[in-house]
Amino acid sequence: MYLWSNDHIENLIKQNRKVILPIILPALEENCNTHWNQAVQSLTLNVRKTFSDADPELFEECLRKFMEDEAKQQELKAKQEASWRRLEEIVATKTSSPQKTAAQTGES
Repeated sequence: MYLWSNDHIENLIKQNRKVILPIILPALEENCNTHWNQAVQSLTLNVRKTFSDADPELFEECLRKFMEDEAKQQELKAKQEASWRRLEEIVATKTSSPQKTAAQTGES
């Protein structure tokens, strides 16, 4: 974050923003929303604003894609949790039903 205080580095980043922004936007969004350190959050917001001011269309496009990816991840997570619940229910019903295993019947 402190690299942004160097004008040369900032200019290089702005010149290459079309490559850099899609890569770092997820980390910027996570820092803005969840980082415990207020100084880091503040620096992150400044970097985010710099990108937004430099190329608003690119920023909005990258933000939209980030939001779509987050929604897909949440959907996938919900499906995985539902699958685990179904598996746990199946196991619970199988273990509670009085079926004899081969070891219980003496078969090998």
